[in-house]
Amino acid sequence: MDFSKQKKGTTAIWAGETERFFQGATTPPIINSVTYAYDDLDEWYDVATGKASGFIYSRNTNPTVHVFEEKVRILEGAEAATSFSTGMAAISNTLFALLGPGKRVVSLKDTYGGASRLFLDFLPSYNVNVTLSDTTDHDQLEAEIAKGCDLVYLETPTNPTLKIVDIKRLATAAKNVGAVVVVDNTFATPINQNPLQLGADLVVHSATKFLCGHSDAMGGVLAGKAELVEKVFRFREINGASLQADPAYMIARGMKTLELRIERQNASALKIAQFLKAHPNVNDVFYPGLETHLGHDIAKSQMSGFGGMMSFSLNGTYDDVKKFLPKLQLVHLAASLGSVSTLAGPPRTTSHVELTEAQRAQLGIPESLIRYSVGIENVEDLITDLDNALRGL
Repeated sequence: MDFSKQKKGTTAIWAGETERFFQGATTPPIINSVTYAYDDLDEWYDVATGKASGFIYSRNTNPTVHVFEEKVRILEGAEAATSFSTGMAAISNTLFALLGPGKRVVSLKDTYGGASRLFLDFLPSYNVNVTLSDTTDHDQLEAEIAKGCDLVYLETPTNPTLKIVDIKRLATAAKNVGAVVVVDNTFATPINQNPLQLGADLVVHSATKFLCGHSDAMGGVLAGKAELVEKVFRFREINGASLQADPAYMIARGMKTLELRIERQNASALKIAQFLKAHPNVNDVFYPGLETHLGHDIAKSQMSGFGGMMSFSLNGTYDDVKKFLPKLQLVHLAASLGSVSTLAGPPRTTSHVELTEAQRAQLGIPESLIRYSVGIENVEDLITDLDNALRGL
């Protein structure tokens, strides 16, 4: 099937599923076999050495997992894709596979808290030179990249303040010094943004979030240039952070409704952001779909939709957050994001729980901030729920 002629919603359903499955099944089978048998030793050797396609051992590759990887590969327009047990496994394996002592990475101050820990604590202990620049200062980012680096790591929109980074501009700067560009596309999803088309070399997702969409399976995935993906894959197969068949099946199943969910969440999030922006008890709203957002023009140029994630700060303190959140009825006060049901919480218990209050303040994350992941509930019901809770402050 020529997926270049298909829309993304069609691709999300059929990618990885164009061949007939066992016994004519129309749903990919969950294959939990650890190992795969061969009668012919030459064929076994060719598969084991990559000269022929096939499966040897599920720590390396698995038929069910392959279906999921193909969906992401084709949706992102990538040459290759490989998966991981979690989103952080995808990020950490990528960074450790491509960096080493004496290497230099340039990134943002606003990356997800787990990624920030890698940059602040783990990579420096391996003598990797890390430079974190002001996220929205593209001149500073370009200047740091121009000094010479091996890898540029971007996240856009950022977690949790939804800052926007110009992928094409920074990818061009990275190419001038021969650096690899990695973009975390978790918030945007392949429906709203395709970093590889903007000049990135690799794109990473926490598949636990929007790709799965139901908060019931964990996984991560990397897609991009075949040579780079292969290098990370070889690191991962020894590191052992492999995705198993059962969660791969659940994520791939969730992806069949990805376009439907994202279109609904795009539309609902914009309406909710506009409502919150006008509310007297809300200090600020962070959503790139708002024309007042500092990164709106860049987002409009590189995204087809603005996503289902937002954050907003109350006119008050963390004590007000503790009063406000329990008043919400149509929300789970929980970590994670991207689910069919709305999720909310402050960064101090979600995205940046690893950091201190002072460190969060340095990143421009006020203690009165609330991260809000819009589900697929009726948007009028969500707005009414928010309004009732805000009136109670």
